[in-house]
Amino acid sequence: MSLGLGEYAEAFGAHDIDEEVLPSLTADDLTALGITSIGHRRKLLSAIAALAEDQIRPTAAQPSPAASESRAERRQLTVMFVDLVGSTQLTQALDPEDMREIILAYQQAVAREIARYDGRVAKLMGDGVLAYFGWPQAHEDDAERAVRAGLAAVSATGRLNAPGGKSLAARVGIATGLVVVGDLVGEGAAQEEAVVGDTPNLAARLQALAEPGAVIIADTTQRLIAGAVRDS
Repeated sequence: MSLGLGEYAEAFGAHDIDEEVLPSLTADDLTALGITSIGHRRKLLSAIAALAEDQIRPTAAQPSPAASESRAERRQLTVMFVDLVGSTQLTQALDPEDMREIILAYQQAVAREIARYDGRVAKLMGDGVLAYFGWPQAHEDDAERAVRAGLAAVSATGRLNAPGGKSLAARVGIATGLVVVGDLVGEGAAQEEAVVGDTPNLAARLQALAEPGAVIIADTTQRLIAGAVRDS
């Protein structure tokens, strides 16, 4: 960390803060570590936010021109859209830097739950997260994994607070269907594996209908999980 703040290295080490823990530190954590300078806390939080953003940014492989033509395939895929409720109002009420920290904390929390169930973060869209279950690696229970990840993402978001102490909330839409997936579109950091089919559109529509803190799933997904997941 080239911030000129090496005097805090001993405090970090004494509290077992390593690369895994570092991205989840908050301003309160830094204060508890004895970092009383507001300027130093700001520098550290910005560096931590940048690290978290790098960790959750989806990466796309760079195939050779010959391989790119054969990358796409037909696949049954479960698609999940996650949206942060009330982000427009938060953006209008908060300082841009504070809003950036909220978005990054939310994206990181959601991405962590998606990864825990072997899903793939396909795209980060500000306050939205698009994820695939069943690509590139398929499981027999991808639909169930997606629903469990959606419930976990909603719960994880609800544990985050905006300035003032109000809890954040997410809503989720999930759909399963036959798609063509794998074609690379865009360039550089904007490159992603496109999904062609109605499934992503259905997941997006369901997400828009969900109440804050709720997960709505399509009929096809419901049939696949066959009561295996129950939201208590």
